[in-house]
Amino acid sequence: MSDLKIQLAAGRMAFDPGEELTGTAAWKLDKPPRSVELRLLWFTRGQGEEDACVVETVRFDHPIQDDSRPFRFRLPDGPCSFSGKLILLVWALELVVEPSKENARQEITLAPGAKPVQLESLPETKAKKRSFPWFRR
Repeated sequence: MSDLKIQLAAGRMAFDPGEELTGTAAWKLDKPPRSVELRLLWFTRGQGEEDACVVETVRFDHPIQDDSRPFRFRLPDGPCSFSGKLILLVWALELVVEPSKENARQEITLAPGAKPVQLESLPETKAKKRSFPWFRR
């Protein structure tokens, strides 16, 4: 059974925009890989259609079955991690092996103050009743 790991430097899981994210990607595979890459991406989770974007990819040259490689990303300014009533935006690192398509994912937070933005619901308001001559009950 294969083992894939993403270890972040100092065990940090939350970052400010523009910070440098470093760590180590490690794998022990059942079969020799054709390629191994680490992707920095964001995706939405919740109601409605899911959206996702790979922001940057680090491809590890000449991977072997049992290996460990350092990585470094300069985090972008956004979009920021957020949590709302219906949807979340989540950042992650994803280690992907080809041709087996095995993968491991490590979610992170990217936002000012290294805390996800909390979207609040607008207060409910009572709609004004209007009289429309073409609409009768």
